Amino acid sequence: MLKDNLVMLRNVHGLSQEAIAEKIGISRQAYAKWETGATVPDVEKCALLAEAYGTTVDSLIRTEPVEGIGAIPPSPKGKNIWGSVAINDRGQIVIPKGARDLFGLTGGQRLIVLTDEHGIALIPDEAFMASMNKAMELMNRTLGE
Repeated sequence: MLKDNLVMLRNVHGLSQEAIAEKIGISRQAYAKWETGATVPDVEKCALLAEAYGTTVDSLIRTEPVEGIGAIPPSPKGKNIWGSVAINDRGQIVIPKGARDLFGLTGGQRLIVLTDEHGIALIPDEAFMASMNKAMELMNRTLGE
């Protein structure tokens, strides 16, 4: 798990073994041993690796398999990859339980659907409206000055 994540993260960030090793204060050879699984970093080095890669120690040491894709790199801090969902014939999806729990989503709750050229985002109605109200207040203050 850890060794695979180290290889994926280093490649995703476009770093050489030498560059990441230098960033966390070790030799390239020591880092190479972590990627092969010959040795593992101590907790302090894991924290430095997580910081360098913009993820968490927990994400660094776990592999998240996604159905139909395989293993994926650990998510950045504050971000989550919940896996894949299928759209049924009526255009409905089931939001993974972990995501529903994290955001306190319940049956009947309204979500705002946002899109861009990359995909779709679902935001709880209350959170979206709070953001819009705040933006309107800031705009009104700016225009009022």
